[in-house]
Amino acid sequence: MNFGGNEVVYDYAASGIIIVPVPYDETSTWMRGASLGPDAIMEASVNLEFYDVETRTEAHLQGIHTIEPVKVKESPEALVREVRRVINSLLVDKKFPVVVGGNHTISIGSIRAFSEHYKDLTILQLDAHTDLRQKYEGSEFNHACVMARAKECAPVVQVGIRSMAAEELPFADMERIFFAHDLYHDKSLYSRAVGKLGKNVYITIDMDVFDPSLIPSTGTPEPGGPEYFEIMHFLRDVIKERNVVGFDVVELCPSSANKVPDFVAAKIIYQLLSYRFATSP
Repeated sequence: MNFGGNEVVYDYAASGIIIVPVPYDETSTWMRGASLGPDAIMEASVNLEFYDVETRTEAHLQGIHTIEPVKVKESPEALVREVRRVINSLLVDKKFPVVVGGNHTISIGSIRAFSEHYKDLTILQLDAHTDLRQKYEGSEFNHACVMARAKECAPVVQVGIRSMAAEELPFADMERIFFAHDLYHDKSLYSRAVGKLGKNVYITIDMDVFDPSLIPSTGTPEPGGPEYFEIMHFLRDVIKERNVVGFDVVELCPSSANKVPDFVAAKIIYQLLSYRFATSP
């Protein structure tokens, strides 16, 4: 299934935006199901309205094409290599990639590809967890290590954090981490986070950044997260002030009992595209 269903049907050549589903769950460590995330998001996306009332635009007119899912189960290293290869090919073709997971391991390959194509790149992570472990459960490519690998490629700014392990502290730059409990009391910190970003920005969004009252369907939910408009208007400001070159949305573990998180994830993708490609205020 393609993003947007029959209302959003464009071929590859005519599309500026390419959706890259990566149904991967092999390194998950608690609740599994992230491999079902891309299909759930595609299914939910059929129910979007493709005129965005906030920007008064139709981002799909840029052309949105969904490629075949990237499916690799041999090892997390193999998965990272394949995602990196696919994203590299899209960037060579001057496309705007949107990677849809899958657990957070998939972001490593995407970040590596972007770091090879863009100078002055910053990784903006929206997440409940710092994900700075150097190795977890025997792998450097575990979803709990994604930002440790990202920092090998580019500077990182972390927003919405409210959980970390003591072993991560030596690798944490507290000047570039914006904790959820601080953001709750001081919204001006979002502007400070924007100021930490370089010219080019890749955004990685773990769905557990949101409070679980909105998004319970994640592998490791954490209470105390920001609400929808708080996060989205922060990202709107990032897009206004920096060059956002691509993004991913990961860690949705869909539940048949509650389809709301699936739709929210699809809406986030389309809303970010609306901000990114808006031509009117």
